[in-house]
Amino acid sequence: MTRHILCALDTGSLDEAVSITKKLSPHIGGFKVGHGLTLNRGLDVISRLQDAGAQRIFVDLKFHDIPNVVALAVREAGRRGAWMVTMHVTGGRAMMTAAAEEAAMFPAESRPILMGVAVLTSLDQTMLNEVGIPRPLDEQVLELGKLAMQSELDGMICSPHEVASLRTTLGHGAVLVTPGIKMPNLANNPDQQRSGDAKTALADGADYVVVGRALTSAPDPIAALDALLA
Repeated sequence: MTRHILCALDTGSLDEAVSITKKLSPHIGGFKVGHGLTLNRGLDVISRLQDAGAQRIFVDLKFHDIPNVVALAVREAGRRGAWMVTMHVTGGRAMMTAAAEEAAMFPAESRPILMGVAVLTSLDQTMLNEVGIPRPLDEQVLELGKLAMQSELDGMICSPHEVASLRTTLGHGAVLVTPGIKMPNLANNPDQQRSGDAKTALADGADYVVVGRALTSAPDPIAALDALLA
């Protein structure tokens, strides 16, 4: 079951990221990188982590731009070996379709998986209303999930709270990836407003769960991995 766990390398230190990758790569399904590692090193960080043992790199840069720009971003991420990439569904149908058409140009074995982001796990209903979205949060996630799949994305990033409803609505063909995972007996990450545990998220239908500092900061990451699913 640990192959369903992705480790978030939320650090700006490549040395730290490489060390974590070497330690955890035999035990988990992949690693997520974001702006902390890519802004100062670019996508070359992918090959560095692959050299350290990572077989799958999830590039979480949440593309959100005009269709041509996002299509180019998907092309470059895929060309560098990204296994999975994210984009905001609110970029619209044309943007997502352009991304899907670009991804389809890759051979099947190297085609990047395209994931939509509907509502960040750091947001709750009040915050959603503050940015001008009156629709109930759960409904917003479901409606944008349907739009993403209609636009030929592969799946959705969702909090543990929305896994079951998205799985029911989108069916088993959709890939569901769930951040906002809390560790047993530890306080919630203050960045996450909608969190839950890994075992429940997987049982509800998540394909992968993403865990960050709870693993990377643990004195014994392998023991923390075992505790995650206990």
